[in-house]
Amino acid sequence: MSKIKIQPLSDRVLIEPVAAETTTASGIIIPDSAKEKPQKGTVIAVGKGTKDEPMTVKVGDLVLYGKYAGTELSVEGNDYLIMRENDIFAIL
Repeated sequence: MSKIKIQPLSDRVLIEPVAAETTTASGIIIPDSAKEKPQKGTVIAVGKGTKDEPMTVKVGDLVLYGKYAGTELSVEGNDYLIMRENDIFAIL
């Protein structure tokens, strides 16, 4: 797990997406333009939640989220997503 100095606020979660598949099951290499955007990742940091909604996920959880959820950001050459906890569908 990376040591990143971003602390999400309120009900936001910082996620490191799982790397996209580079080959199919039959061995065909997938070009960058055709790769599916990952829909799961590892929670790197969580906010403190809100008064009415405590946080459910915790650092280290592998989660499933919507294809277009979150805002992409790049820190020190690594790509992350920051999103609200309610954009997360499940803990895997």
